[in-house]
Amino acid sequence: MTHQKSENREVSQGGRKAVPTRDVETSGGEKAVPVNQRAEQMLLPYGTAENPSTPIEGVAKKAVRHPRRSASRAMPQPDDKEQQARLATMEGIASRLELAFEKVAANKGAPGPDRQTIDQVRKHQETILSELRRSLLDGSYRPGDIRRVWIPKSGGGQRGLGIPNVVDRVVQEAVRMVLEPLYEPTFHVQSHGFRPGRGCHTAIAQAVEHLEDGYEWVVDLDLKNFFDGVNHQRLLARLAQRVKDKRVLVLIGQMLKTAVVMPDGVRVSTEEGVPQGGPLSPLLANIVLDEFDEELVRRGHRFVRYADDCNIYVQSERAGQRVMASVTRFIEKRLRLQVNASKSAVARPATRHFLGFRLCRKASEGTVEIQLSERSEKRLRERIRELTPRTWGQSVSSCIDAINGYLQGWLGHFAICTYRARRTFVDADAHIRRRLRAIKLAHWGTKLTIARRITKLGVSRHTAFRAVYSGRKSVWALSHQAAIDRALSTSYWAKQGLISVEGAWKKLYRNRVASGRQQLLPLR
Repeated sequence: MTHQKSENREVSQGGRKAVPTRDVETSGGEKAVPVNQRAEQMLLPYGTAENPSTPIEGVAKKAVRHPRRSASRAMPQPDDKEQQARLATMEGIASRLELAFEKVAANKGAPGPDRQTIDQVRKHQETILSELRRSLLDGSYRPGDIRRVWIPKSGGGQRGLGIPNVVDRVVQEAVRMVLEPLYEPTFHVQSHGFRPGRGCHTAIAQAVEHLEDGYEWVVDLDLKNFFDGVNHQRLLARLAQRVKDKRVLVLIGQMLKTAVVMPDGVRVSTEEGVPQGGPLSPLLANIVLDEFDEELVRRGHRFVRYADDCNIYVQSERAGQRVMASVTRFIEKRLRLQVNASKSAVARPATRHFLGFRLCRKASEGTVEIQLSERSEKRLRERIRELTPRTWGQSVSSCIDAINGYLQGWLGHFAICTYRARRTFVDADAHIRRRLRAIKLAHWGTKLTIARRITKLGVSRHTAFRAVYSGRKSVWALSHQAAIDRALSTSYWAKQGLISVEGAWKKLYRNRVASGRQQLLPLR
């Protein structure tokens, strides 16, 4: 449904209900609240997705040889469970506000609708947290609105994030601190998203184990708008099974129903969903999908789940079709979520994109190759193109710094690729160097200057002038000339400080092979 502005009404969108509301500034937020007054906003924080630049480490290759046996939960002892339940109270939340603020401050992030920054809140930290603690305990605290921002998705389209006010981010973090010890010990080992000590690498490593054991077909499930489609009543009912303090449940319910201020100033109420971007939303998502994990384990399936991305591994296509049909029924009827039929499929893992990778099993050798998916390769080239525009107006060294910053994080995620992915890294290096050569040539300007500069870099005068002056060539065409390539060679760019994608990956790969370790995977 299309948004339409009005002076005193908010316009519904999909499952969001239109309700009367106060005027909102068209800048996308409410009027600023002084930091020394009690803050009454609440929302979902910004950017809590796991950092892909986590250092690569190794782990024993046979960490998971019996997935079904290891699928059982690491259940806490009764005393531990009761103790954690006693801590999941409003008093427990209020006692953690100082720690929560430091965590929020360390993560930084943009201001929420009230436009208060972390530094502004820190100046009055004691007063604000004291008042926040009082309002939580006497029940007067009310979460504020969320400021909506849109970021591009790797597969196309946009993903909406909610940026809360700093004080509301602090409350969410405090709630997460008391709930996580209660739920984390009982989550399944096949769940890897937004959990301590786990991530994309542990998920890929477990998927490799399933393929090595002969489960060569994958049921690739895509949940349609998962975070926007979570049923509030079912989530709160599941929380009530362990959280006995009704004040905490009321607080979480208020957080879930927080209104969203759209970029155009329209205020949208929330009837369902867990807005992405807050420190609490990943934990709530795992609590919702833990019921799905329970069902898959009960059925004896081998699977890997990272947040709402789930792959189930089977031994034949026919078995995969049966699993797809039965699991879809469970998700839609029991969990009240939707499966995106157009993006879900039963296929060989080598043809699917999972967390940026594709897994290719070599039946003759009994091994599994980890390679970049086509989508990841395309995104790498697009990002390099964005970082190296031909009209770059700054120094080449500043361009190299920008590329290096991106590649360091990128390699932290994709360096677990196996040796057959080497060609991709070689091609990436060549593409980066050519784009830098084009920028360098554009900075040199005239053909005469170009010829003289590459002569100084070791190319013969005759070769240099013939390469530059033979025909009408653009800067981009010249960047691919052999003479230019020899002058601005790989060693030249290495001296300028450019990271080699292949070189950095090869070093990490050799270290893993030498130590007999493969992926980051401390699975219990």
